Amino acid sequence: MLDEQAKKTILRKIPHGLYICGVKDGEEVNGFTASWVMQASFAPPLVVNCVNKDSISHAMIKASGVFSLSFLAAEQKDLAQQFFKPQRRVGNKFEDIEFYLGETGCPIISDTLGYVECKVVGAVEEGDHTVYVGEVIAAGVHREGDPLLLESTGWNYGG
Repeated sequence: MLDEQAKKTILRKIPHGLYICGVKDGEEVNGFTASWVMQASFAPPLVVNCVNKDSISHAMIKASGVFSLSFLAAEQKDLAQQFFKPQRRVGNKFEDIEFYLGETGCPIISDTLGYVECKVVGAVEEGDHTVYVGEVIAAGVHREGDPLLLESTGWNYGG
C-alpha cells in the first residue's frame, strides 16, 4: 500500500528550476510558471515540459504546437508568482512585463537569464499533466546569473 505522506515528502525532494512558459494560439498569448521541465536529448536538442491538462495554456500548446521557456534568475520569485495565477482570474499577465515574440510567435520575457523556443514533437497524455516533448528550435542568453529554484521559494509543486 502506498504511504501517501512518504510519497509526497520524497517526490518534493526532486529539484526543479522555475521558468515562464510562453504560449500562443493565433494572436493570443499567455504564460504560466513551469517547474516540471528538463532537458531530454542532445541530438536533436529536446526538453520536456509537463503542463496541467486543465489550463488554458495546455489547450494553447496543443493547438499551436509551440512553446517558449524564459529562464528565471534567482532573484525573480515575484515574477514567478505573477505567472502562477490562472489567466481567467487575472486577465493579461504580460500587461506590465517587457517581452517580445520569438520565432515561434510565443512570448519571451526580456528580463530573464535567457530562453528556448520549442516545437512540440511528442506528447504523453497520462495523469493530470501532459508531458510535452519540445525540440529546441531557437535559444538565446540575455544575461548571466543563477537560476531560480523551486526549493529556494518555500513553495511546493508536486508530491
